[in-house]
Amino acid sequence: MIQGANELLARIRAIHESIRDSVVASCEQQAIEQLSTIVGEQAGDTIFALDHVSEEVLVEHFTALGRERSFVLIAEGLDEDGIRTFPAGTDPDEAELRIIIDPIDGTRGVVYQKRAAWILTGVAPNQGAQTSLKDIEIAVQTEIPLIKQHLSDCFWSIAGQGVDGERVNFRTGERQPLKPQPSRASTIASGFGAISRFFPGGRAELAAIDDTVVERILGPVKPGQAQTFEDQYLSSGGQLYELLMGHDRWIADLRPLIDAQARRHGKAFGLNCHPYDLCTELIGREAGLIITDEYGNQQAAPLDVTSGISWVGYANEQIYQQVAPMLRDVLRERGLLENATNLNKDAERTS
Repeated sequence: MIQGANELLARIRAIHESIRDSVVASCEQQAIEQLSTIVGEQAGDTIFALDHVSEEVLVEHFTALGRERSFVLIAEGLDEDGIRTFPAGTDPDEAELRIIIDPIDGTRGVVYQKRAAWILTGVAPNQGAQTSLKDIEIAVQTEIPLIKQHLSDCFWSIAGQGVDGERVNFRTGERQPLKPQPSRASTIASGFGAISRFFPGGRAELAAIDDTVVERILGPVKPGQAQTFEDQYLSSGGQLYELLMGHDRWIADLRPLIDAQARRHGKAFGLNCHPYDLCTELIGREAGLIITDEYGNQQAAPLDVTSGISWVGYANEQIYQQVAPMLRDVLRERGLLENATNLNKDAERTS
């Protein structure tokens, strides 16, 4: 277990609040056209002008933290490989911790003031380059609200200690405890849940998988009825939040599988989910969610800014049992699981 975990957690929460306040202030003071300007590309993702606002605050605060602890910081926009050690000059193999962060998960949504974004951070004991999502022992996610929104939610976990949360009122400064409330529904019927398909390229295949899974579980669509509903929240942290709050019953992001299929046919797919997008999945598991890779295993992607990862989240065991076997069957039928590498095809979820 990480030494001084509670103190470190408090420092990270303070860093999150500083990033949040800076991003909200920038959104209030600058036009959409300025904040949405593309200023670079890294690891297959686009860097917007607004991202630089969060990165400046990020480096300032983690430089201060580096005077107290040694760590490898992993984030988009940090040097070419997305990795920087603190204090400067530290041997990455000798650092105490690895900290992975997404300063703004959902930049596209918040820059156009369509939907809240999230700050995501996971902290793991340093085990070198093989350190993975599975090793994270501290996780924090903080909401970056829209300008017109006066509330901001935050959840955090230390491994084995459950989940705590807080809702902050920007207008009054009031803080209230917030507990996750995942859905207890036993079926996906009449609830929200979907397969992510945010961008052009592969959406038809992803939608077909979604339709097939739902139809096999609930039967054919009947005239005048809607079996389930979907909400394409363009933020992995936001999707986890929807599961935590009982708004969604299941979510699957399978873009890397479609990416592999597209590459096999000489085509490009586009943007995938990366480990920093899912670095707070510990919070979900501590709250009772079931979060796996496409085979049903616990996610164990390396802490980097380049790996493409698939993940599936379920509100509870009953939803898992209803959806997971059917989803894997459909993926196998379409030859998609065979495109994933370094995974046990017959593995089942481990608790």
